[in-house]
Amino acid sequence: MKITIIGHNYFPEDSGIGLYTTGMAEFLALKHEVSIITGVPYYPHWKVHADYVDSPLFSKETINHVTVYRFKQYTPAKPTFFKRVLQMVHFFIGSLVNGLKIKKSDVIIVVVPFTVSIILGWFLKISTGGMLWIHIQDFEFDAAFKTKMPSKHQITSTILFQIEKWTLNRADCSSTISKGMMIKLAQKSKVNPIYFPNWIDYSMINPETAQENKTFSSPTTFNILYSGNIGEKQDWDFYMEFVTAMQVHPEFHFYLVGEGAKREEIVGQLQRLGNFTYCPPVPYNQLNDLLCHADVHVLFQKPEFKDLVMPSKILGMMASAKPSIVTGHGDSEIKNNFEHSQGGFYFHENNIEIIKQLLFRIKKNPEMAKSMGLKARQYVVENFALESILPQFEKDLIKKRN
Repeated sequence: MKITIIGHNYFPEDSGIGLYTTGMAEFLALKHEVSIITGVPYYPHWKVHADYVDSPLFSKETINHVTVYRFKQYTPAKPTFFKRVLQMVHFFIGSLVNGLKIKKSDVIIVVVPFTVSIILGWFLKISTGGMLWIHIQDFEFDAAFKTKMPSKHQITSTILFQIEKWTLNRADCSSTISKGMMIKLAQKSKVNPIYFPNWIDYSMINPETAQENKTFSSPTTFNILYSGNIGEKQDWDFYMEFVTAMQVHPEFHFYLVGEGAKREEIVGQLQRLGNFTYCPPVPYNQLNDLLCHADVHVLFQKPEFKDLVMPSKILGMMASAKPSIVTGHGDSEIKNNFEHSQGGFYFHENNIEIIKQLLFRIKKNPEMAKSMGLKARQYVVENFALESILPQFEKDLIKKRN
């Protein structure tokens, strides 16, 4: 089949959505002719990668048998809601030009965000005769209005959600990455969604091959790690409050690794504390060393983001064979994952005393922590392994196309 993918994030981005879009494209390229319409890499630093700073407005390259059509989109150094909209529109305009270079498609896969890219996918469906498949990684409008947009923008939200509904109903097939998001998608579209979760390459996140790196952990402290996007969807007020409260227990040390809109604020408030270390994002080939040498992972989520996103970082946390402490909505799919796996702790409220006592308990019971970590790893290997998720997606793709 001739497969065209439209996705804003792609290799050499090696975290977040770009990692999964690249993995999907390169897997399909083993048996099919695959092209992708994308932008220049910028995530997670919100800065165009050094190798692409001097690239032309339009470029074409071949990477691991995938034909890559790039447009050098506007990239704000400090993203806001309206700057993100400008980036979205600019990417769409440039990608229309790249879309004209696609002469035939059997399948067009649009990775959301950006929702506006679905319109380009629809144009390609009409012009090249392909089936339009929409894959939702993030309900971007819902998430934006949970954090960025005040209530006075009710008219704006109504218009955007009507646009979203219209575009989603252009699809022949749709998919998303969690069961909760499937329910959400079914409310927005008449197309019955397919479950296509993100996956883990557990050979790359493997405690048996991890090398110690003293930048990310210390042998003299109990190391508590958050690694990932430092954005609006996590409860950073609680994180800062908790780290501050724990400075009276110097045997516990917090490592924050990542980049995002909240990074300056958080690091600015916590960098003076002796129990806190910030590190910028690590390349994918160092992620194993980072994740597997934590003693415990933490993720404090805002409950209002239930069913809008499914943090892919959860898979890496669990694959590292270390226990996790996660907070969020009381009826969350992530909660179900931890309950079924018995690989960590999930709370529906952020309570300093409860989590502090839990850390004491984990530190005091290393065998319990080891057992929980192994159960977490076993769960993701059995349910989210690359070698089962991607072949099933290909089967679904072929079935729907035929």
